Amino acid sequence: MPGLLRGLARTAAVAGTATAVSNRVSRRQYNRWSEQDTQATEAAPAPAPAAPAPAPSGGGDDRLQKLKDLGELKAQGVLTEQEFEAEKARILGG
Repeated sequence: MPGLLRGLARTAAVAGTATAVSNRVSRRQYNRWSEQDTQATEAAPAPAPAAPAPAPSGGGDDRLQKLKDLGELKAQGVLTEQEFEAEKARILGG
């Protein structure tokens, strides 16, 4: 019986130590990943503000001019491809 108790005590001590070490390693790894995420977020440039939407048009000439202006904004890099396509669809649909 004393041998059995000694074995159980040793197993409990080893398991407790392993759990403590595992938790400490997990915490360190989490902290490192958090720091990397924070640094990556800080290093990323802020997105450019969206261009104001053109005023509603009444005729075909206005739509053509709006499309030309929209193309110029895209060429200058102010609008992304998705923003350009969305505004183009809005102009042509409206």
